Amino acid sequence: MMEFKWKNPQEKQLVVNDKKGVVYLSYPQIEETDMVVHGFTTRLGGVSQGIYSSMNLSFTRGDDEDCIYENYKRAADAIGFSYDSVVCSDQTHTTNVRLITESDRGNGLTKPKEFFDVDGMITDIPGLTLATFYADCVPLYFVDTRHKAIGLSHSGWRGTVGKMGRKTVEAMSEAFGTDPQEVIAAIGPSICVDCYEVSLDVADEFDRAFDDCTKILYPKENGKYQLDLWEANRQVLLEAGVSSEHITMPNLCTCCNKELLFSHRGLKGKRGNLAAFLAIK
Repeated sequence: MMEFKWKNPQEKQLVVNDKKGVVYLSYPQIEETDMVVHGFTTRLGGVSQGIYSSMNLSFTRGDDEDCIYENYKRAADAIGFSYDSVVCSDQTHTTNVRLITESDRGNGLTKPKEFFDVDGMITDIPGLTLATFYADCVPLYFVDTRHKAIGLSHSGWRGTVGKMGRKTVEAMSEAFGTDPQEVIAAIGPSICVDCYEVSLDVADEFDRAFDDCTKILYPKENGKYQLDLWEANRQVLLEAGVSSEHITMPNLCTCCNKELLFSHRGLKGKRGNLAAFLAIK
């Protein structure tokens, strides 16, 4: 197996797991709660072919559906959740967060989608597996051990400008009584600042949304900017009240690892999707 290219090889943060031929990533800080099952998939261990090779988990990219269903079964078996427990998001770069109930079980996988325009999901029901999808955007994991509740959100640049991390924590506080300072949070594998060039209009959005962008935006001679989504989301979580010691950074770029992780930019749109999974045991 090829080696991952870590941004800081001395601080890997994520654990690489290889179970039954499925390679996925997990966070020690989340694992240590002993409350949840979680994972972030790689491209390895599925049955999809061509540009979707091999662990594609998206039904919207043009892949063969039989292959996608098999990929879900393999991911579930390896990570340790039930195939029929999955609840899929319907991501449209919003900051909409949905409270997931038992009636949502199987949404988008074992039954047709019943909700739309949802980039974040929260629940306190054991055995429901939240699933969100990626190919450069930022996964955000949330675990509240006191109230036995979780959240999983998708945050691209639009979601980050809209403070998706804060919206998710606020939704958990309203639904479950979550105290932000007690939340265990992780920022998942996504595009790094070195690979993410944006235009002035995007930079202007961040300037308006954040008090200080000196550690988020880096101007270039061509009039564009390098954007640090990792740091931006860290600031959003801190602003939401999450303790700095409870936030784990990814240290792993999807674009730098396009042979092992799907990257929209790195693969010029010819790709499948990775998935983040999170469930209460």
